[in-house]
Amino acid sequence: MSSTVSVPRLVIAAPSSGSGKTTVATGLMAAFAARGLAVSPHKVGPDYIDPGYHALASGRVGRNLDAYLCGPELVAPLFLRGARGCDIAVVEGVMGMFDGAAGEGELASTAHVAKLLRAPVVLVVDASSQSRSVAALVHGFASWDPEVRVGGVILNKVASDRHEELLREALESAGVPVFGVLRRVAQVDTPSRHLGLVPVAERRADAVDSVAAMAEQVRAGCDLEGLMALARGAGALSCAVWDAAEVLASSPPPPLPVPSPGAPPPDPRSSNAGGAESARTPEGLDSAQVTHPGARGTARPAPTHPHPTSDGPVRVAVAGGPAFTFSYAEHSELLTAAGAEVIVFDPLRDEQLPDGTRGLVIGGGFPEVYAAELSANEPLRKAVSALAETGAPVAAECAGLLYLCRELDGQPMCGVLDASARMEEKLTLGYRDAVAVSDSSLAVAGTRMRGHEFHRTVVEPGAGDAAAWGVRVPRRRLEGFVQRGVHASYLHTHWASQPGVARRFVERCRTS
Repeated sequence: MSSTVSVPRLVIAAPSSGSGKTTVATGLMAAFAARGLAVSPHKVGPDYIDPGYHALASGRVGRNLDAYLCGPELVAPLFLRGARGCDIAVVEGVMGMFDGAAGEGELASTAHVAKLLRAPVVLVVDASSQSRSVAALVHGFASWDPEVRVGGVILNKVASDRHEELLREALESAGVPVFGVLRRVAQVDTPSRHLGLVPVAERRADAVDSVAAMAEQVRAGCDLEGLMALARGAGALSCAVWDAAEVLASSPPPPLPVPSPGAPPPDPRSSNAGGAESARTPEGLDSAQVTHPGARGTARPAPTHPHPTSDGPVRVAVAGGPAFTFSYAEHSELLTAAGAEVIVFDPLRDEQLPDGTRGLVIGGGFPEVYAAELSANEPLRKAVSALAETGAPVAAECAGLLYLCRELDGQPMCGVLDASARMEEKLTLGYRDAVAVSDSSLAVAGTRMRGHEFHRTVVEPGAGDAAAWGVRVPRRRLEGFVQRGVHASYLHTHWASQPGVARRFVERCRTS
């Protein structure tokens, strides 16, 4: 049910990456929380790492707002899901303010999300190598799109009192308020490596100190009262709050016939169990590459059954711990709403899967950093392999894909997939438009989803006899593996865009 909701909110943007958005956004969250306010933390785009710092700062789950993965229509409902009952929401942007999905205009940019949320923007400017020119820079960003309201700036990496004076004087002539000035302080820096910041789960004590330092710097250097007043000026949002149970109830899957051998495939123009748009082959992929139920090399299809909660919850194990930190909060919420009991386990420490596990989800993370430790946990590797052998549903993304391989950088892994993985220098990064090319525990062949790749590894071969996805850009290819109940791929997806994925996975848990 749609309603009109008013939540004080700010979007923290910047002219470019490296300007200090994470420091300012995380510091603001922690500073407001220290005042006793309930703070809702959000991150524009698909990034998993920054929300971990946001959660540490605010005491609430960090949530992503991605207009490419989920569609623009879900940005406000997902925002309101996280912001319910909060005094203020802080949204950290991505890259430069107007940078979005390549070739898609403003789609998924910070500016786009700010407009969808009707939220004022605070521009964080790295002032380390400029003085009066800052006014021209800020003027350009404030005037580029009249629908984006730049409410003020926070100046970062300011060298001295004199430097601050010059910057303030220039911005005063431009008519843009200055809400804060942050000096160069080394202790707020957080360590990075090949995919960005080191996740909170890998450096908990140090991360607490880093967040505390960010909070103190923001408290000392920013006008928190002025920023709160700006946040209260955000326009009301008129939409329904996203709720996992409600979206599953409102999008029941159609029956899925299981054809006999030799029967023709289902009409690809019909609906699919994932609740996706009509099944069709994306431009650049041949329809012959889409494997329909009953076709050669396809994992057996999952029949449709009554409402998943009718027989009580089924236990789904979700990999966590330092090696597997990449997960969207909505995934567990959807699994729970679909009838699962979600149990988190740590592949670095736990030697067995949780008792009664009927399905397994292994998301992204850094198994390449922990390859030796993961390999040394032979009992768990064997348990994962044994579960997969039974045909139980296993959903693996990126790091999960590597863990299921035969080996990773020469270290034995679970051996579920006859493939090897290794680190490489090349960064693979970007949004992907994909179609499921094989029936699996997640989707029917022909289901379209959007995803994101972000890794410095390579798996050989890149796809199994039954591939998971067909991807058109940046080059046409088949990607990932479907065998028995396993769906393993490099592609990170957001299930809120296709809630039927969670329903199908839980149904498969009941019937495998």
